[in-house]
Amino acid sequence: RKLVNFIPWGPASIQVALSRKSPYIESANKVSGLMIANHTSMAQLFGRTVNQYDKLKKKNAFIDQYRKEPMFSENLDEFDSSREVVIDLIDEYKAAERMDYVSWGGESSSTANANSSASSSI
Repeated sequence: RKLVNFIPWGPASIQVALSRKSPYIESANKVSGLMIANHTSMAQLFGRTVNQYDKLKKKNAFIDQYRKEPMFSENLDEFDSSREVVIDLIDEYKAAERMDYVSWGGESSSTANANSSASSSI
């Protein structure tokens, strides 16, 4: 079973921190901390959040509470733009798992953006 996806381009995919004595917490223990981190799994967490949001939005759940606020009285565009930001963040995390991540988002995406903006102005 493959439980964790480590980044192929990073020399230190696992972060471990050990300390004899914590500078923040008084403790009688000999080892105060251990951390093993895989930050690329955050894409799954954000993906679940977007799916849950989509289900609530489809049912118009809790919308009436937001419409009472001046910011949302006319429309709910702020929610849609926030959803797009989270989708972009998911794409970034997924790209971080690829071997070509170091060059991801560089020239190829700026060229694609230029091409899409040029075609939209036609």
